[in-house]
Amino acid sequence: MNPEDFKLALAEQGINLNSQQMAQFDSYYQLLVSWNEKMNLTAITDRDEVYLKHFYDSLTLAFHHDLSQPLRLVDVGSGAGFPAIPLKIAFPNLEVTIVDSLNKRINFLNTAIAELELKNCQAFHDRAETFGQNNDYRASFDLATARAVAKLAVLAEFCLPLVKKGGSFIAMKAAKTDEELAEAQFAIANLGGKFIEDIAFSLPDEAGQRHLVKIEKRKETPNKYPRRPGLPMKKPLIK
Repeated sequence: MNPEDFKLALAEQGINLNSQQMAQFDSYYQLLVSWNEKMNLTAITDRDEVYLKHFYDSLTLAFHHDLSQPLRLVDVGSGAGFPAIPLKIAFPNLEVTIVDSLNKRINFLNTAIAELELKNCQAFHDRAETFGQNNDYRASFDLATARAVAKLAVLAEFCLPLVKKGGSFIAMKAAKTDEELAEAQFAIANLGGKFIEDIAFSLPDEAGQRHLVKIEKRKETPNKYPRRPGLPMKKPLIK
């Protein structure tokens, strides 16, 4: 998917990028490839593949969730900035917070945020478990996202404490989610969430199937969650 095809494919979904936004995506790609030579940010570096499997893939969230309003979004375990930075470029009205545990990635993200001149976008070097216990951010976001960084039961414990009542957590998954979803129901319920839907679709150019698992925050998360660093991964909330 070259940049022009990327622009046209998004327009078909009602997302119209202007020349400044297209220039930001180009700068983001150049930064990604440049930094990737000195640190491991992505295994995908071919331009057309990055536009499809990182940029377009990140924006599929907006096909199924209204981002046209000013929302506070937190992206947990963002890595090289997916989906947070593509979403911020396409929807400048978003107030974006990125959390990642590796400082080298945060350095890259801060450089990208500065060079792309993204306002109301900040990156934090922190564990999801400790960030979720920070009262400055806990239960303060309209939307939390995570893109395939762990199993759903674990992601729920990372993300739901950050979402305010009435907000949503959307997990972006590549693999089939039936088993993960069944396994995660206990965690979702205990963390104050309610499963809404699992949206399955395929990326263009036979680039694979994707799932968006949407969970709504119905009740406040008990204060004991998220548990101490490492415990959600080691002992997920599974019945």
